[in-house]
Amino acid sequence: MATPRPPAATPILTVVAVGALLVGCSASVQVGTSTPKLSAEKLAAQVAEKLARTTGQPKPDVSCPEDLRGKVGTTTRCKLTADDGSTLGVTIKVTSVDKNTINYDYRADDSASPAPS
Repeated sequence: MATPRPPAATPILTVVAVGALLVGCSASVQVGTSTPKLSAEKLAAQVAEKLARTTGQPKPDVSCPEDLRGKVGTTTRCKLTADDGSTLGVTIKVTSVDKNTINYDYRADDSASPAPS
């Protein structure tokens, strides 16, 4: 018996829905170095895990180009990629640092970029 497939727009809508859920979210991480820093891989994993818990969906593909330095005001841009190749930018901003704990907010762009042709 054939299983019905969701329409092709579903992944894009999922990315947009995830983006809406990211607005105003925050997280923190504790690291054990003298200069607090969160690796790009760990940051991407934390954002993906938070999204999965928030949406009840599998972890999305999130990538971050650089480590997050523990200095208030530091920002980085990560990218969420949907199954269809469409992307949604996510801005991460350090809000406070308490010893080795980096607290940050993240916000998704208002709209997704379509998949490359």
